[in-house]
Amino acid sequence: MASLRLIAMQRLSGLDASFLYLETSAQVLHVCGLATLDGSTVPGGYSFRAFEERLRDRVALIPAFRRKLHNSAWNLTHPVWVEDDEFDLDHHLHRIAVPGPGDSHELAALCAHLAGRPLDRNRPLWEMYVIEDVRTGGDDTVAIFIKMHHASVDGVGGANLIAYLAGVEPDAPPPDPGEGARHNPAEPDRFALLRTSVTSLVKRPAQAVKLLPELAAMAPRWIGRALRGKGMPVPFTAPRTLLNGTITGHRSVAYAQLDLAEVKDLKNAFGVTVNDIVLAIVAGALRRFLDDRDDLPGDPLVATVPVSVHERSEREHGSNKVSAFFASLPTHLADPAARVFALAENNRLSKDHHHSIDADMLQDWAQFAGPAVFGLAIRAYSALRLAERHPPAHNLVVSNVPGPPMPLYLLGARITGLYPLGPVFHGAGLNITVLSNAGKVDFGLLGARELVPDLWPLADAIGAALKELKAAAPGGDPG
Repeated sequence: MASLRLIAMQRLSGLDASFLYLETSAQVLHVCGLATLDGSTVPGGYSFRAFEERLRDRVALIPAFRRKLHNSAWNLTHPVWVEDDEFDLDHHLHRIAVPGPGDSHELAALCAHLAGRPLDRNRPLWEMYVIEDVRTGGDDTVAIFIKMHHASVDGVGGANLIAYLAGVEPDAPPPDPGEGARHNPAEPDRFALLRTSVTSLVKRPAQAVKLLPELAAMAPRWIGRALRGKGMPVPFTAPRTLLNGTITGHRSVAYAQLDLAEVKDLKNAFGVTVNDIVLAIVAGALRRFLDDRDDLPGDPLVATVPVSVHERSEREHGSNKVSAFFASLPTHLADPAARVFALAENNRLSKDHHHSIDADMLQDWAQFAGPAVFGLAIRAYSALRLAERHPPAHNLVVSNVPGPPMPLYLLGARITGLYPLGPVFHGAGLNITVLSNAGKVDFGLLGARELVPDLWPLADAIGAALKELKAAAPGGDPG
């Protein structure tokens, strides 16, 4: 234990902590992932016990899976991460079976139930469920459902942690992070915690004064560009749809998979980016989904698109290195080709607009987040159903996470599908997260059940939107 105390104290950044402060029983802020696995690829055949032992070996090497929150009365600012001296894998790894008939719909319904349950903050903030009796890809299919709190990972960080559990071969050995990287800090001395907390608080007024000139100079330029139509959409200008309202803790889930080669063919045919085509598929699917429900607005939808700033950030502290921009989804355009070209231009303007903001601005200002203010505000917002009393800030969240180009084996089993499922928020009850994976494009859909009780029609519309784009592409087959 003495050696653990030599590790520097790890305090959550303000942005990391904000995901704790903004969480309620209705607005749970963990990120989830559903992986379907081919159990026949496991050396010696799949067994839960062998899977458990492989996971145990890796968790022992990866401190992010064993750290928990520490926030005593002596801590006056954001919580710190400490080693869980009583870590027990049995609290985090669970073995369950999907109800019969074990198809995709039953699997998604089970995942929706698990996604709506908050994590226990007294333990490391993750859970993994091994789901057996799955009948979606053969007798040897096993599914894994994992939850990790957004305070501990962003999209890139979550993908990296999954990569630590995986390998390019079924029997790949666990990674060796080095002796110095295997442990978290021990619980800090209360006086040391108090001292660092006071030091942090004393510095805050000066930090705010330092940030204000940059904000004052940036804000008029940013808003002016948006109002002139030369950048991303202005918040609170999104049309109201069935996706927008107050949420509860109930969730709905669906998923879809496309071939990456077909997406790249469309990218080349239209002369745009892969991301443009992915968003065009999402826009086409949403248009069909809303139109079938007589809820298609005459204006484009507005999506919040999280963006990793890991490469641009100058801050070493914190797990979340993320910003976001607003994207216009041209669901109001009937012509699929017109939607592609509109998206390509809108994305160019939005990205340029977004890059005019310092990559660390969100992280810097989030340092001033306070649990009491944030917690009271979000509970009042929910109780008063304010999401239904003002124009929607945005309609949904759409995220595109880079994934591995080669097949991966999760603890010995080949991954056949990897569907990320991001959180939903009051006012925007749908999250569509997309991940490229070994020649596939996997779409994970998670919604607030009161607003979108059945997401399978939207998941099915993703394949239909791809066919629609292929028919509309230059040189495409209209039949």
